[in-house]
Amino acid sequence: MIYSSELIKGTLKTIVLKLLADNKKMYGYEITQRVKELTMDKIQITEGALYPTLHALEAEGMLTTETEYIGKRVRKYYSLSPAGKSRTKEKISEFADFVDTMIFLLDLKTKNI
Repeated sequence: MIYSSELIKGTLKTIVLKLLADNKKMYGYEITQRVKELTMDKIQITEGALYPTLHALEAEGMLTTETEYIGKRVRKYYSLSPAGKSRTKEKISEFADFVDTMIFLLDLKTKNI
């Protein structure tokens, strides 16, 4: 089962921040492939969703960028800024609390779905 883009949309910033916290620096395509790999294809992030998220995080001061030239290709790497590092912990904590609330709200602990 592939999760809907509706579910992914609200968690994409948190996913990107966590991946960058774990991997120091990554480029866009690498992020999409790593998410697919880690989720066994359940979450597939499109470039159309990823790049606006990366640009928003950069505009918010959460990311820094570095450009590398690989042959004739230009690759833009994203890393967490100091503000991004502290915000990552907050976003993960917020998401964990949200999941706990949804489990309670939807009564998922006691029902067999």
